[in-house]
Amino acid sequence: MAEFRRRKRKVCQMCAGKHVSYKDDTVKKYVSLDKGKILPRRITGACAKHQRYIANEVKKARFMALLPFVK
Repeated sequence: MAEFRRRKRKVCQMCAGKHVSYKDDTVKKYVSLDKGKILPRRITGACAKHQRYIANEVKKARFMALLPFVK
């Protein structure tokens, strides 16, 4: 029989102590390169609370013209 391998669960970077702000380039890590969409939790590894925070920071950066709405 085939053995199933469990993937190691990603740790939320902000729970671990990193800070994300719209003012610096850390927000770019949470936006897709081709279309500029906010990446989902399963890809970023963020918890639900911090994913909402990331979404708000990306929206602030877009409004301030630090990030483009569309590439």
